Amino acid sequence: MKVLPAERHQKMVELINQRGSMRVSELSQIFEVTEETIRRDLDKLEAEGKIRRSHGGAVRIYDEAPEISYLEREGTQVQEKRKIAKEAQKLVQPGDRIILDASSTAWYLATILPDVPLTVLTNSARVAIELAGRERVEVILIGGILRPRSLSFVGPMAERFLEYYHVNKAFLSCKAVHPEHGVTEGNELQALVKRKMIEIADEVYILADHSKFGLRDFTHLVDLARVTAIITDDAADAEVCRELKARGVKVIQASG
Repeated sequence: MKVLPAERHQKMVELINQRGSMRVSELSQIFEVTEETIRRDLDKLEAEGKIRRSHGGAVRIYDEAPEISYLEREGTQVQEKRKIAKEAQKLVQPGDRIILDASSTAWYLATILPDVPLTVLTNSARVAIELAGRERVEVILIGGILRPRSLSFVGPMAERFLEYYHVNKAFLSCKAVHPEHGVTEGNELQALVKRKMIEIADEVYILADHSKFGLRDFTHLVDLARVTAIITDDAADAEVCRELKARGVKVIQASG
């Protein structure tokens, strides 16, 4: 698609807005220009406030679903999240290197982690503060752009930061779990960071209460084949659980 620069910029913004995100390599193929040209284009469009750069590409400047504030999320499905956190905690062993996202469920997990030798990477300011008092837990806070509503760090810096590490286990939440559509997220910037977390982890545990089962949200997060287990509560839809297990997904239902 050979077009003038101004037209190319307009079409790039349209594509990014339609799809939520685009990689440099994809745009290079579509517009038949070099990846360096695309990077310059994206830098210009970001400076104009039309898109936001991410590591390896760009995301649209607005969110399909605005983030719910941390305090609101922390106060919903509290008993279920505590059950899930308790079940997840059983999987953490001394000496593990783990990653916790900025979800309220991951924070509940952080509150019950014992003071044993652990390395914890997180993009959550709240999780980092919670673990700061444990002398034998090494906390590595992932930097980036601070999202005030979620108290999390996102953006290209956060994504690049994660490339330097490797962890045994990742504990991540999501917006929806569906047997056909996999695990999805409502916020593209959060999803980009979580995808990087998944890339650097040996085992991936999805923490999802029953209200997220059988749904599909805005952006794909991870295929079910890459998930080690989904940890949910005992109110999760039985049919959805059966379908997930039929697809080879381990489902752990926390009851106490």
